[in-house]
Amino acid sequence: MDSNLLEVLVCPLCKGPLHHDHANHELICKADRLAYPIRDGIPVMLENEARDLNESNATQNTSNS
Repeated sequence: MDSNLLEVLVCPLCKGPLHHDHANHELICKADRLAYPIRDGIPVMLENEARDLNESNATQNTSNS
């Protein structure tokens, strides 16, 4: 993903900065705990497409128990 694009992209909800998770092809908003997917090099900045990181952690915790 183009680093210049990453500099101007912000979370559509809180307008906060995003972290590029290269391994999972996602843009992470730490404030809202959401992961926006990057598909074919294009960030999908829609709330209904974002993965809730709180739910992901809950699923991982129950599967590890």
